[in-house]
Amino acid sequence: MTKHSGSFQQSNENRPAREWVKVLANYREPHTGRSFYELGITLGPFVALWALAWWSLSISAWLTLAISVCNAAFLLRLFCIQHDCGHASFFKHRGLSDWTGRVIGVLTLTPYDVWRRSHAIHHSSAGHLGRRGIGDINTLTIAEYRALSRVGRIQYRMYRHPIVLFGLAPGFIFFLQNRLPLGLMEKARYWVSAMCTNAAIIAALAVIWFFGGLMPILLIFVPTTLLAATAGVWLFYVQHQFEHTVWEEEQEWDLHDAALQGSSHYVLPSPLQWLSANIGIHHIHHLYSRIPFYRLPEVLRDHEGLADVNRMTIRESIANARLHLWDEDGKRLLSFAEARRVNVPA
Repeated sequence: MTKHSGSFQQSNENRPAREWVKVLANYREPHTGRSFYELGITLGPFVALWALAWWSLSISAWLTLAISVCNAAFLLRLFCIQHDCGHASFFKHRGLSDWTGRVIGVLTLTPYDVWRRSHAIHHSSAGHLGRRGIGDINTLTIAEYRALSRVGRIQYRMYRHPIVLFGLAPGFIFFLQNRLPLGLMEKARYWVSAMCTNAAIIAALAVIWFFGGLMPILLIFVPTTLLAATAGVWLFYVQHQFEHTVWEEEQEWDLHDAALQGSSHYVLPSPLQWLSANIGIHHIHHLYSRIPFYRLPEVLRDHEGLADVNRMTIRESIANARLHLWDEDGKRLLSFAEARRVNVPA
């Protein structure tokens, strides 16, 4: 890692987003030993808690459920490691990253190759109003919303409601939607990814059923997966849904500005930051996705000014969940009530 002096920081913290790419390249190299260590201290407890929860079935269903809820945190961290594998940032060897991601994808119910492609599309088009649709939260402009029929407006309001986004959507996405390579169905490789993942999941559930019956599935597999999925959807939501995020048309959109200015720095307590594998340092990740998650804090330590970009606390993230429509003139994400007061040219 390249060290930077205090004077260097002070004179360069306000550089344009595009220029930061060269600086951040100093942090891109993963450390193989550290990567295996992070995988071990995540997968090990996940397997151990799964076994403990299964053992506790003979004692108390409530105890089993409690252990399963705790284990959701490690499943979430496994998904974050899978995320790094998809960016080829977890191991130096791309093949090792890919196969690690594919194996983890069975645990997270996420076909790795399908997700990797859709997530790459998200990274290449985040904040681009003309390229919405794959890998992002559907966000309409005020003008688009007003142009909808009454039924269309109701549908959009329902889609953006917290009960749907954080209550129904996580289960739908991970248990059902991920079973097909939606958006990429014309390519055989994505069908292979989805179907092989599905087959592995079915095989694992069959083994669980054979040795333990229905209860391990209902009290361990389902709650662990569902809670991890809910936390994952929430984290993905807050990473780009805040008042002064970035949405631009083609002529104004810039990949690097959208990455840095359109992504949040979600400030979490240390245990939650660890369990979410530093994914809250999302503005840095989006600007340079090849940085391993365990090196992101190094960037903030060496360049303190970047820590102040789009800082968001947990309280602020909850407040931002009420923002649903993009004001193209004001460059702000607004609530439905605020949007009613905005005059949009016909």
